[in-house]
Order: sequence, then structure tokens, then C-alpha cells
Amino acid sequence: MAKKKAETTVEEKLRALYNLQLIDARIDEIRNVRGELPLEVEDLEAEVAGLDKRLSNLGTEVTAYEEEIKTKKNDIERAKELIKKYNEQQKNVRNNRAYESLNKEIEYQELEIQLADKQINQLKALIEQKNESVTETTSKLEERKNHLKHKKDELDAILAETEKEEKVLLDKSKEYAKKADERLVTAYQRIRGSVKNGLAIVSVERGASGGSFFTIPPQVQLEIASRKKIITDEHSGRILVDKELAEEQEALMGKIFGA
Repeated sequence: MAKKKAETTVEEKLRALYNLQLIDARIDEIRNVRGELPLEVEDLEAEVAGLDKRLSNLGTEVTAYEEEIKTKKNDIERAKELIKKYNEQQKNVRNNRAYESLNKEIEYQELEIQLADKQINQLKALIEQKNESVTETTSKLEERKNHLKHKKDELDAILAETEKEEKVLLDKSKEYAKKADERLVTAYQRIRGSVKNGLAIVSVERGASGGSFFTIPPQVQLEIASRKKIITDEHSGRILVDKELAEEQEALMGKIFGA
């Protein structure tokens, strides 16, 4: 007959939970080192993409204006050809009516030339404005690209140092979470999410819970030291362990962190 698996004691659960806290605190430290860098890199990548798109749009607009100028210049050449043709025709007309009719056509084509010249000048002014924007945007794009490269290099260097350690710690975190009891881990995570420093389980120091000035009654301190049941601080809601247990687990995990 197979042996029944021994039930995990409260002390074992507390040790596993305190290990979990030490690991999670170390992961927090690693992530704090990275800080806002990943978000900064994302924002800079989006900004660079936006500036690239703007440059592309400006280039498209300048090309369209240049094509329009070519069209206007062709219109001017056609108008000049017509004026030349009408001038030749005027030499062969036999009455004033025909002559005046050709004169009106010549005047119309001259107005078309003037209008095309005016439009060409307007288009050139627009191209000049767009080229100024191109210069400004190109300068800004280069500056943002350099800044992005610097931030990426910074992030890559940090990731190279911490990514491997973080993965090992995350695996260890899962391992100790299994040892600590599912309900206890759920409570731990809830407390951890509600406190500023992320510490959900703390040791008793000088008669008070870590980080607190509220004294714990001697009887409760004895119960904590006995490690027979889970006890929480009535003021902060944190789970409490005795200092000796905490120091033992800190020494144990310190070897793992230093490995």
C-alpha cells in the first residue's frame, strides 16, 4: 500500500511564503532598475515612425507640386504656340472682324500665361515651405533616432544583465508558490498588491511588525514564534513570522541570489 503524502506544516508554508516574498522583492528590484525605459523606448519608436510618415507625406506633396509646375509650364508653351499661330493667321485675314477675333484669342492666351505664371510662383512658395518643414522634420527625426538608439542600448544592457536572473527567479517564485498553499498565496498576493512596498509577509522586530510602530502583545509574539498558525498584523494586514525564521530564509535565498 502506497504511503500517504505528508501534509505540509504551517512552518513549511511560512518558510515557502517568506521565500516567495524575498524572490518577488528581488524581481521588483530588477524591474525598478529597468524603470520606465521600456515605455520610453516604445514612445520614441512611435514618435520616430510618426516623423518618418510625416517626411514621406511631405515628399509626396512636394512631388505633386513639382508635377503641377511642369503641367503649368507645358500650358504656357502651348499658349505661346497658339499666340504664334494666331499672329501668323492675322497676316492673312481679309476683314477686321476676323482680325479682332484672333486678337481676342491672343489676349486670352496671354491671360492664361499670366495665370499659369502666378500659379507657378504660388506652387514654388509652397514647395519652399514644405522643404523648410522637410529640413526641420529631418533634423528632429535624426535627433529622436539618436535618442532612441541611446535608450535601446541602455535597455539592452540592463536586459542582458537582468533578464536571465529574472527568468530564474520567476521559475523559483512559481515553485515556492506551490509549496506555500494556494489560499495562502492568494491572500499574500492580495496583501502585496495593497501595500506600497510590496511586502506582504514581514518579521517581528523589537516587538513590532517590520515597518510598523505598533507593538505586538507578548502572547501573540509567542504564537508567531511557535509557527503553528498563520497570524496577521491587525494594523497592516501583513502576515507575520518570527525574526529567526526570517533570518534563516534570508540566508538561504541570499545564496540563491548570489549563485
